Amino acid sequence: MSVRTPSPRVPAAPRASSAVAKSLAAAVLAGGLLTAGATPAAAVVSVAPAAHPAPATVTVTGEGAASTAPDMAVLTTGVEVTEPTAKEALSAQSAASAKLLAALRKQGIADRDVQTESLSLNAVYQQDTAGGTAKLTGYQAGQAFSVKIRDIGKVGAVIQAVMDATGDAGRVNGVAFDVSDPDALQSAARKAAAGDAHDKAAQHAKLAGRRLGRLVSLTEGESGRPRPVAMPAVAYDKESVPVAPGEIEDRIQVTAVYELN
Repeated sequence: MSVRTPSPRVPAAPRASSAVAKSLAAAVLAGGLLTAGATPAAAVVSVAPAAHPAPATVTVTGEGAASTAPDMAVLTTGVEVTEPTAKEALSAQSAASAKLLAALRKQGIADRDVQTESLSLNAVYQQDTAGGTAKLTGYQAGQAFSVKIRDIGKVGAVIQAVMDATGDAGRVNGVAFDVSDPDALQSAARKAAAGDAHDKAAQHAKLAGRRLGRLVSLTEGESGRPRPVAMPAVAYDKESVPVAPGEIEDRIQVTAVYELN
């Protein structure tokens, strides 16, 4: 009779939990199995945005002009005298300037519209041709004023009054006609310049077989206001001082950049 000894039962290995299985599967998907003792690292996936090409652009320059009749004038006038001594020159200059200012007041020019532009005193020398040395012959004193004439119809009368009051000491250095409020004139010139730039850009777009897109940038240059034209006193008729105001023109230039679609 034989007796069978039962074999010892080996306990079964514990079943891996579902959480561990999911972690292993994720590791495999991320890039391979983990080796013993390795710590899983977080996987970062980045997607670069698609590069968009820069849009085509066109750069143009627009010019605009606007004109109007002036409503004021700026007269540059003054006195200049020469005397044997500096003291006498300054005294004569002061007397002539006082006559000039009095004449302006009689013409209705307000004190706030008269401003001293320069005041000078210089020695006058005469070259001695025989000895080659310069000889002091006297002193020249002068004073210049800037005068705003707000009633443009009185420009000729004001010039005549100044010259009558100062005589040979009087000087008229220039007359500039202007507008008291230039904003409206500049706005009209600016509108014309912007329209010119748009029209040019639209034409370039059509020639290129494209459509004109949005305005990218707009840069404005300096406006071209008129400047005084110097005229000596002898240019004016002593009996009557005719003036021709003409028109005041303002010019503006802009640079515009447009996209092309």
